[in-house]
Parts: sequence; structure tokens; C-alpha cells
Amino acid sequence: MLSPAAAVAEFRNVGKHYLSPRGAGAWAVRNVDLRIEPGQVFGLLGPNRAGKTTLAKLLLSLCRPSEGEVLRFDRPVEVRRTLARVGYVHEAPAFPRDLNAVGLLKYYGALSLVPTAELRQRIPALLERVGLADRVREPIGGYSKGMTQRLGLAQALLNEPDLLVLDEPTEGLDLGGRQLVRDIVLEQRERGRTVLLISHALSDVEHLCDRVAVLVEGRKVYDGSLADLKRAPESGPPRSLEQALSDLCRRPAV
Repeated sequence: MLSPAAAVAEFRNVGKHYLSPRGAGAWAVRNVDLRIEPGQVFGLLGPNRAGKTTLAKLLLSLCRPSEGEVLRFDRPVEVRRTLARVGYVHEAPAFPRDLNAVGLLKYYGALSLVPTAELRQRIPALLERVGLADRVREPIGGYSKGMTQRLGLAQALLNEPDLLVLDEPTEGLDLGGRQLVRDIVLEQRERGRTVLLISHALSDVEHLCDRVAVLVEGRKVYDGSLADLKRAPESGPPRSLEQALSDLCRRPAV
């Protein structure tokens, strides 16, 4: 259990440096401090190559920070058992093509240590929830991009995570799929769970997020509410989210 003061995720002066075979390499993120509180839908915004996915990978123990510290459920991310409380949807999920949806979810359920009896109940319900109940016996290799994305959602929810990390979750989805993602995010928040949403779909961000952070060239340039982000300087009229982000991207990172 988290203490009342604990964060679901915390980045403390975090930097990640990638080496290059041709030179000294580059920093993907640098000097990032962030806290994601329990029950929040937290949006991570910024242009391409700003470092958003790198932060997600650090949180998921897919890479290690070059400097600073990353905490997950008030524990260092090196404590791998806390990963059992996390669900993750990649922007372009890829699954074994010869498996069907049921077989895939059974496999991931076993990896997540979900009891077999619970899997028997959760798998049909989740496939119904994401709109794949009539395609469960087909090989995943025949799925469209949108169907694969829906299956990724089911996989991420299989362990009933306390933290759901969504990296461009509406990529490749039609309007019905985008609404599905919105509904699932809101359901998670209603259950007191936490969502980290990385997205360029600004309408989804405005509809869903309690708080946002903006990265530019690997550095945090904003961390706060959407209302404050859109507030114009010098008491001018409120800006659109798109305009506010555009203004931030032109400002030097601190």
C-alpha cells in the first residue's frame, strides 16, 4: 500500500544519455523532476523526440537512467515486483502472429502471475470490452492495426493495474476506438487508479487529463494544470492548448 504522501511515479533529477557509435551521443532527457499522484490522469506532452517515450521506458524498467532516480510506487524501479501493478500500451504493439487473442492473453496473464481461475473470467470480459469478442479465434497476424491496438489495451488491463501507461494509445484507431480509449481511461480514474497518457491528440488530453507536463528537447518546460497552461501572459485571453504548446516549444527549456 502507498502512504498518503507517496507518488505512483517519481522522477528525481533524471537524465538518460544514449551513446552513439560516431561520437559522444546525446541526452534524450536531462534534469527532469516529476511526480505523478495516485488517481490522476497525467498527460505527458511535447513534440517528437522530446523525451516522452524515454521517460516511459525508464518508468517501465526498459532502460536505466544515466543520472538521477526513478521511483515506482515509492520504490526504486530496480524493485521489479512493482511491475506487476503496471499495464502498458505501446504506440505500435507487436504480438506473435500465429497466436490468437485468447492464447495471447493467457500467455501474458501467466507472465503477470494472474491466477488461472481469474484469467478464465477476465479474458472473455476484456475481449468483449475492446470489441474483439467475435475475432478471438483468428490469428493475430490477420488483425488490422486498429484491432492490434485494441488487443494491446486488453493485454494492458489484464492484471488490473494500479498504473496504466498509454503511449499514443489512439494511433491507428477509428472514432469508435478513440472513444473506447477515452472510456477506459475515465473508468480507471473512477476506480482510483492512475494513468500516464502520452499523446499528440490534444482533444483527448483536454478531455481526460488532470495535470500535464511538457517536454522540449529532453527538458521539462511546464508541469501543472491545463487551465494554467492555457492562461495567456499579461492577463490576455485564454489560449488554445495547441497555441500554448506552440509558445512553450519556442521558449528555451530550463
